[in-house]
Amino acid sequence: MASNDRTKRPSTAAQVLALDELTGHIPPHSTDAEVAVLGAMLVDKDAVSKVVEVLDPDCFYHDKHQTIFTAMIAMFERGVQIDLVTLNNELSRNGTLERVGGMYTLTDISARTVTAANVEHHARIVLERYLKRQLIKVAGEIITDCYDETSDALDEVDRAEQRIFDVAEKRLKRSYSGMKKLTKEAIERIFALASGDGNGVTGVPTGFTALDEKLSGLQPSDLIIVAARPSMGKTAFALSIAREAAREGHAVGFFSLEMSAQQLVLRLISADAEVNLQALRSGRLSQKEMHDIVARIDKLMNAPIYIDDSAALSPVEFRAKCRRMKMEHKIELIIVDYLQLMHAPKAESREREISVISHTLKQVAKELNIPIVALSQLNRTLEQRADKRPMLSDLRESGSIEQDADVVMFVHRPEYYKIETFEDGRSTENIAEIIVGKQRNGPVGDVRLHYNKELARFHNLSYHDAQFDSGNDHGFIGGGPDVPF
Repeated sequence: MASNDRTKRPSTAAQVLALDELTGHIPPHSTDAEVAVLGAMLVDKDAVSKVVEVLDPDCFYHDKHQTIFTAMIAMFERGVQIDLVTLNNELSRNGTLERVGGMYTLTDISARTVTAANVEHHARIVLERYLKRQLIKVAGEIITDCYDETSDALDEVDRAEQRIFDVAEKRLKRSYSGMKKLTKEAIERIFALASGDGNGVTGVPTGFTALDEKLSGLQPSDLIIVAARPSMGKTAFALSIAREAAREGHAVGFFSLEMSAQQLVLRLISADAEVNLQALRSGRLSQKEMHDIVARIDKLMNAPIYIDDSAALSPVEFRAKCRRMKMEHKIELIIVDYLQLMHAPKAESREREISVISHTLKQVAKELNIPIVALSQLNRTLEQRADKRPMLSDLRESGSIEQDADVVMFVHRPEYYKIETFEDGRSTENIAEIIVGKQRNGPVGDVRLHYNKELARFHNLSYHDAQFDSGNDHGFIGGGPDVPF
């Protein structure tokens, strides 16, 4: 067997121990902080609930402290009062009293505890030492994996980032939650929403009133697919969402695989200043148009929008860039333009490649707990239908896009196909339909918006114009005042 076979190399634990011995370092820990936490839990029942939100048994360095903490948590969950006598009884009952040093250890912990007032601070010290030990462990795993000459370097980078990110996440949240805690949080969220401003938008707003009423905004951890044939206005629609989100204080990461960052900025300037996009590109601008651009540019310059125009982005690179954006800029929305321009190098077929990409987008949305809007092309077969109206089966190259998506929307402009009226008899001139074809946690249906081709910009319609019978039992609810984007 090859010498680089992972089964022939030392275990991670052995490598970490070797690193400790080589450097002469003792693994990071604080015995005093561990004792202070356990002592506080002995003397104050409120301290237990505080500590449980921060620490797990593995966070303790000393085995005996892990055992004592585990026993305390078991008692807490059963509603048993925790004190020296009951804890001694619990450890005796499960056969671990002698392992921790008997009643002497418990008495010593109690005697060293003066107050439980600083228990949260002491718990954070224990957690920080634990995280350092985990980083040492991860470093050993990364070293081990990098000696495998059969592995792909980019895959190893991705795994290394994921391991380090997982360690960082342990500082922020527990890996599981019981129904009592989850139900309490859900009720608190319901009441918080009910006492809000009443607009029903609980996620990142799109800025389109009727669409926000249908979606309640773009929800955290959702993958939202915006699909259309070319020239329907996908990018303009995505930029409108990005601008509104940024205007509302939500930082946006925009991955443009088709256009350069400068091209996107020109579109944003055109929409903001209401200057014809072609005039901007050609430089044929009037004095008024120049003045309008200067007057609007400050807000755009300070908008929390971060554009990455890397071409042919891989899932590994995308995940790494998103994590970095999240850490550095606290982004709350990611937009990808567009999905089919990403590539997964090792995929054996195009369908499998798109499947890997869509899975990655959903995983990143869930990992970072933010919505991801991914633009997607549609199959040209829809143009063979009389009404040219897109549907879920038109999603290009992979059924996994529909499966992974929480929301699928289509941008449709019948006017482009020389269709003069909608089914309800209204004119299609300068009107775009946003068709919500799938929503995992809400209604589907259609929303109409005004589309300005010269500015490549979408607007809300007036309430009257936005109202129509979509022929769908879950059709949208009303529009709103015209709000420029």
